[in-house]
Amino acid sequence: MDYLPIFVDLRDRLVVVVGGGVVAARKIEHLLKAHARVRVVSPELTEELAVFRDAQRLEHRARPFAPEELDGAQLVVAATDEEAVNEAVSQAARSRGIWVNVVDDAKRSLFIFPAIVDRSPLIVAIGTEGSSPTLARRVRTQIEALLPERLGELARYASRWRGAVKSALPQLPERLRFWDRFFAGPVAAQLLTGHLQGADEVMQAELNAARSASGTRQGEVYLIGVGPGDPDLLTLRALQLLQQADVVLYDRLVSEAIIGRARRDAEKINVGKLPGNHDVTQTRINELLVEHAQRGLRVARVKGGDPFVFGRGGEELQVLREAGIATVVVPGITAGLGAAASSGIPLTQRGMAQSVTFVTATGAQGSSLNWAGLAQPNQTVVFYMSAAQLDHIVERLGAHGLPGAHPAALVERATWPDQRVLPTTLAGIGQLARRANLKSPTLLIVGEVTALAVAQGQVDGSSSAVVARAGDLG
Repeated sequence: MDYLPIFVDLRDRLVVVVGGGVVAARKIEHLLKAHARVRVVSPELTEELAVFRDAQRLEHRARPFAPEELDGAQLVVAATDEEAVNEAVSQAARSRGIWVNVVDDAKRSLFIFPAIVDRSPLIVAIGTEGSSPTLARRVRTQIEALLPERLGELARYASRWRGAVKSALPQLPERLRFWDRFFAGPVAAQLLTGHLQGADEVMQAELNAARSASGTRQGEVYLIGVGPGDPDLLTLRALQLLQQADVVLYDRLVSEAIIGRARRDAEKINVGKLPGNHDVTQTRINELLVEHAQRGLRVARVKGGDPFVFGRGGEELQVLREAGIATVVVPGITAGLGAAASSGIPLTQRGMAQSVTFVTATGAQGSSLNWAGLAQPNQTVVFYMSAAQLDHIVERLGAHGLPGAHPAALVERATWPDQRVLPTTLAGIGQLARRANLKSPTLLIVGEVTALAVAQGQVDGSSSAVVARAGDLG
């Protein structure tokens, strides 16, 4: 992040705008809405700005720019079509320690204007660090379509009740839970449709009910699958519950970008386990889930992939049910599906694979697998957590008749920016894996469909993924 987004109080503060054209007028309109005192330095003004001048809403100095025009200013905007003038404004402002924006010129600017969605007092600012104002405007249009026009009225109503809610519910988790229900409840629905009558009575009744339940409310747990790594693969439900949770327990393979989408003030606890090093045992994780929920908190148990596909979500759900704790399970894109999509390997394909099997060969589970069934033709087998078991998997599949030339692929860190797809054969897996120095997590996909990645020579058009072959790693 190269720019810190902030909101500045400009009421009755002097802002100097150099330039009197259409571009300057757009900036001046925002400045006047923020109640700034605006001084415009320009030999000429547009008709719109002339109206503002005649109404004494701005000061106009009808002359070319000189550095002394910035005296007393808090902010400066250069909006002319003359590069030399814009450079002079930038240098004069910097020498005086004044923050300056040169429109569409990030190098000469100390701050930039965002695209704005105005639902005052709710303001949404969108920026691209100056790289693409057009993209920022497109995003603004999309957000405007999502936000009701009366959202500002709802914000003002909530502000009027903040003191009463804080007095009635002094504990932060209870207060947050109340406001979550409020913005999704009947009072908010009334206000957004313009029906204000009776809103206060309903609001008071809901607050009284929340105060009566204070201290006795049981918490709840969300078992959330967040997919294989790419934060854009989060479901809407996962994102909603992440932003509601008071406590977040997350695994080591959950990216920082995903944890960053949780509520800012939530307590975040890393309970990730490294292969062969279980500093936080499953028993302790279960205890933490129950302890926090019994304190009346909303707990998000965040897992890579899907919680019910090799994620031990079933064990956690059983413990929570036995403790009488309400639990919501949110499915996620399991690693096998994410790897297939991001590497361009279809898991099923007419004439090549009529079924797909997800398995793990780790620990005691590996010895109990139906290896004869996994070695059958016309299917795809996806081995999870396979990096440390590759030699064993190859030996067992070969012992049950799968030929060494059978196609396979290793997919390292599926959907992450540094993903690698390594097409190979069953016989070549071991040597390729050692030369590639694989990182966790790595999946092994065995089946004729993996040959399609070799034939295509690409990975679904994504520039963030890399296809490597054995010859590339020598």
